[in-house]
Amino acid sequence: MAAKKSEGEKQGDGKYKHTIDLPKTAFGLRANSVVREPEIQKLWDENQVFERVTSRNTGGSFVLHDGPPYANGDLHMGHALNKILKDIINRYKLLQNFQVSYVPGWDCHGLPIELKVLQSLDQDARKELTPLKLRAKAAKFAKSTVKNQLAAFKRYGIWADWENPYLTLDPEYEAAQIEVFGKMALQGYIYRGRKPVHWSPSSRTALAEAELEYPEGHVSKSMYAAFKLVSGTTSCKLLEDFLPNLGLAIWTTTPWTIPANAAVAVNSKLQYTVVEVHSNSVETIGSSANKEKQIGRILKENENLHLIVGLDLVQTLEAKWGVKLTVKATVTGAELENCRYVHPVESRECPVIIGGDYITTESGTGLVHTAPGHGQEDYVTGLKYGLPVLSPVDDEGKFTEEAGQFNGLDVLGNGNIAVIECLDENLSMIMVEPYNHKYPYDWRTKKPTIFRATEQWFASVEGFRKTAMDSISQVTWIPSQAENRISAMTSSRSDWCISRQRTWGVPIPVFYHVESKEPLMNEETIDHIKSIISQKGSDAWWYMKVEELLPEKYRDQASSYVKGTDTMDVWFDSGSSWAAVLGKRSGLSYPADLYLEGTDQHRGWFQSSLLTSIAANGKAPYRGVITHGFVLDEKGFKMSKSVGNVVDPRTVIEGGKGQKEGFGADVLRLWVSSVDYSGDVMIGNTVLRQMSDIYRKLRGTLRFLLGNLHDWKAGYAVPYSELPLIDQYALFQLENVVKNIKESYDNYQFFKIFQIIQRFVVIDLSSFYLDVAKDRLYVGGTTSSTRRSCQTVLAAQLLSVSRVLSPILPHLAEDVWQNLPFSFTTAEGHVANFVFEAGWPVPNERHLAFPEDDVIFWGKILELRNEVNKVLEVARTQKLIGSSLEAKAYLYASDDGLVSRLVSLCSSENEADTLHRIFLTSQVEILRTIDDVKEDDIACTGEYLIDDTSKVWIGVSRADGSKCERCWNFSPQVGSYEDHPSLCSRCHSVVSHPIPALAAAS
Repeated sequence: MAAKKSEGEKQGDGKYKHTIDLPKTAFGLRANSVVREPEIQKLWDENQVFERVTSRNTGGSFVLHDGPPYANGDLHMGHALNKILKDIINRYKLLQNFQVSYVPGWDCHGLPIELKVLQSLDQDARKELTPLKLRAKAAKFAKSTVKNQLAAFKRYGIWADWENPYLTLDPEYEAAQIEVFGKMALQGYIYRGRKPVHWSPSSRTALAEAELEYPEGHVSKSMYAAFKLVSGTTSCKLLEDFLPNLGLAIWTTTPWTIPANAAVAVNSKLQYTVVEVHSNSVETIGSSANKEKQIGRILKENENLHLIVGLDLVQTLEAKWGVKLTVKATVTGAELENCRYVHPVESRECPVIIGGDYITTESGTGLVHTAPGHGQEDYVTGLKYGLPVLSPVDDEGKFTEEAGQFNGLDVLGNGNIAVIECLDENLSMIMVEPYNHKYPYDWRTKKPTIFRATEQWFASVEGFRKTAMDSISQVTWIPSQAENRISAMTSSRSDWCISRQRTWGVPIPVFYHVESKEPLMNEETIDHIKSIISQKGSDAWWYMKVEELLPEKYRDQASSYVKGTDTMDVWFDSGSSWAAVLGKRSGLSYPADLYLEGTDQHRGWFQSSLLTSIAANGKAPYRGVITHGFVLDEKGFKMSKSVGNVVDPRTVIEGGKGQKEGFGADVLRLWVSSVDYSGDVMIGNTVLRQMSDIYRKLRGTLRFLLGNLHDWKAGYAVPYSELPLIDQYALFQLENVVKNIKESYDNYQFFKIFQIIQRFVVIDLSSFYLDVAKDRLYVGGTTSSTRRSCQTVLAAQLLSVSRVLSPILPHLAEDVWQNLPFSFTTAEGHVANFVFEAGWPVPNERHLAFPEDDVIFWGKILELRNEVNKVLEVARTQKLIGSSLEAKAYLYASDDGLVSRLVSLCSSENEADTLHRIFLTSQVEILRTIDDVKEDDIACTGEYLIDDTSKVWIGVSRADGSKCERCWNFSPQVGSYEDHPSLCSRCHSVVSHPIPALAAAS
C-alpha cells in the first residue's frame, strides 16, 4: 500500500527536487500496439533475429511440424489460438538454446477451393471451363489466400520460415505425396474395390470421415416394416406353424435403402419371439400426442398377423405401435439363420443371416435390414455370406434404372417417401415416425450425405493397424486422454477411401485398360509419374498424353489405356507432409518432435499422418502430440456470422467494427496463455478487456523497473551477502518464479505461467517490493548502498521477467529490451541486442538457498503488513491521518520468538529492513504489553492471529515529530539542522554529504 500523498502534491516539488531520483525512461506507459508492434516486427525482420538466434544456439534441434490450414477464406480465432500456441513453444525452445526450425504450411487442394472458383463464374463461363482452366483458377485462388493468411499470421507475431512455406500444390510436395502413395501401393496397402462409402450428392464425390459433420436437429423418417417369411429351417420348424402370416419386423432410419435389401441380420446370442399382433386398439395411436406417426395398412387390415421381434423389445414395441403383442414362441438368433423371406419390393427371396454385436435390443426390433451397398457393417456381414452389393443410386443421389419404379427419384426426398408408400401398399409398412438423431453432413456444402457403394481406391488400414496401434502408445499425448481418443478411432476405423471424383487435387497415378478396365499401376509407372510431377506439377496429368505419362516400356501399348480421373483425398495430401517437408527439407527431422492442432484432428491430420507414415515406413511421424479445444464466444456458444457473435482476430488486434481501438497482438497472445486449451476456450469483449488491464499492469511494472535503472551499470551490483534481507527475499521469490515458469513451459501448461506472472507482478512486486522500494530509490541517495542494493534486485527482476514473458508477449519483451539503459552480456560473452539473444535466465542456486526459516518469517511480515494497512485505512477514514507516513504503528505479539525478530528489524543497521520502511509509516514501536495502552494515545487498533495461534495487536497513532520536506517522513529530528531545518537526519545526510558516483562504483 503506497503512502498516499495530499491532493496536488508531488514528490520532487520544492527546493530539494534536484536531489530526488525519479524514474526516467522513454518506454511509454501506453503500448500504442497498432503502431509499435509492426515496428518491432520490422526490427526483427531487418536483423533476421529468428535466424540469428537459431544458428547461434547449440542445444540440438527442435521441430514443431505445422499442420496446414486450409487456403480458403480469412483466418478465424481458432487459427489464432493454434498458431500462437505453436509460437509460444518455439520461442521458449529458442530461449532454451534449441535450434528451432518451423516451416509453415497450407493445404491447397480440394473441393472448397474448387467450389469457390465455380461460384465466381456465371453459367456460360462454367460451360467453357476445362479441367486445366479450373485448376489454374483454383491454384491462383489458393495462392492469393495463402498470401493474405501469411500476412495475418505474421501480424500475430509468429516467427517462421515465411520465405519458404510448404504448399501442397508445389510440384516437389506433390511428387513426395505420389512417392508415399507408391510405397503403400507396392506393399499391397492400396486397392480398388466396390464398397459403401460416405457419398455427398451435393458435391458428387466420396468423403472421408474427417470431411463429415453431425449437426444437431436432423430428423429422419424412421420406419418399422414386416418382411414376409416364406420358409423356416430344420432347426426352427416351429415357425412353420405360423406361416404364411409370419413376418420379420425390422426398423430403419433410411427407408430409401430398402430396394437394395439383400438380407435380414440377427444376433446369434439374442432371444427372439413370435408375437401375435392384436390390432383392434390401433386407432388410439392417432391421438393428438402422436399426430406425426403414420400407421401402416398391415396393422389395420391383417387380422392374423404374427411377427418375429427381439424378446426384450416386446413391451417397447407394444407402446410404440399402440397394439397388444402376445408371445407365442421363442427362438434364438442362431436358430433363425437361413430362414427365407420375400423382398418387400421385388418379390425375390432373401436369407436371414447372423450379424455382429452391432445388433442389440437397445432400439429397433432386434432384427436389422441389411443392404451391403449402403452400410459398412452391412457390407462386412454381407461378405461372409456372399451377398450382392446393390446400390441403385447415382452420383446425384437419385435412384437408377436398377431401382425400377423409383428410377429418377431423389433418395433423400421424394424417393424416400415413394419407398414408404410402396411398402404400405404391399402390406409391409408397420409404422413411420420422425426420428431425431445425428446424421452425417458434408462439412463443405452443409447438406446430408448417403452411404453408397461405388468403385473407389482404398488404403487397407487392416494391413497395418496393429503397427499403428503399437506406435500410438510410444507417442506422448497432451492431454493424456487424447491417446484414448485416437486409439479408439484407429482401432475401429474401416479402410480409408482415398479417391475423390474431383478435378482440383493430386491425381491417383493409375491407368485403366480400355477393354478390361483393369488398372495399370506398378513401381515403374508410379516412379515415372512422380518424376514428371516433380518437374511440371500435377497439371501434367491433365495436359500430357497417355504415351508421355507411361514409362518407355509401355508406350507402344498407350492406345490400350486411359488415364484415371480420380484425385486423392485432401487428407492424403496433408497426411503426406511428413514425407514432403520433414523428410525433404534441411534443418528438419523425421519424426517431428511435436504436432499441435485442434482436437478434431484426431480423426483428421493426426490420423492421416499416422496412417501414411506407418504404412510407408512403419513408424509414427511425431514423438509428441498436443491438442487444443475449439474457440467459443464468451457465453460458451459456437461462433456464427448469422448469430453475430464472431470475434475476429484482425479486429481484436487492429480495431474497427465497433471496437474503437485495437488491443494489439500481445493482448491476444496473453489471452491464449490464460486459457486451459485442453478444453474449449471462450473469448469476447469482457475477456479481452480483462486481458488488456492485466497487460497494462505488466507494462506499468516493467516501466517502473526500467525507469529506476536509468543510471544503472552492471558494475554497481551489490554482492549478495551484503544485500538487506528484504532484497535477498525478493531474489528468492524471483528465482522461484522463474523455476516454476520453466516447469510450466516444459509441461506446455501456459495458463499456469499466466497465473504465476500475474500473482508475482501484481502482488509480490507492485503491491509489496516495488511499493516499499520507492522510498530508497527516490530519496535514499543516488549512489547510496541502499539504492544500489535495490537496483541490483530491480535489474535481476527486469532481465528475468522480460525474458520469461517473451515467448508469450514478444513485442512487450522486445520493447523493454530495446529500452534497456544498460547492455546485457550472456554467459557465452555475447552482447544481447535483442531479448531472444539473451537466452533463458541462468539458475542461481544461492538465491534459492534463502533459509527456510527466513522464508516463513517474511511470509509473516507480508501478512502483518496487510493487517497494518487495514488499521491504517481505519485511521484514514477517521481523519486521524492522511498519508500513511503521518502514522506511527504499534505492535504487540504473544509469540516471544516473533517479538524478538520484530525488534531486530526495528533496530536493523540496514535501513531497508526496518519495519517502518516496510509498513510505509514514519515510526514503528514494539510494545512489551498493551495493558497500559490508552485510547486517547492510540485511537485506532486491530488484532489478528498468525498461523491461527499467535495473537498480534496493532495500533495506529499520529507520527512523532514534523514532516520532512524532502522525503515526507515524520521525524523528531526535523528542525534540528540549521543549514537544512526542514529535513530529517537521513535526508540531511544525503543532501549535505552526497556520495561521489566514482567512489560508489569502485
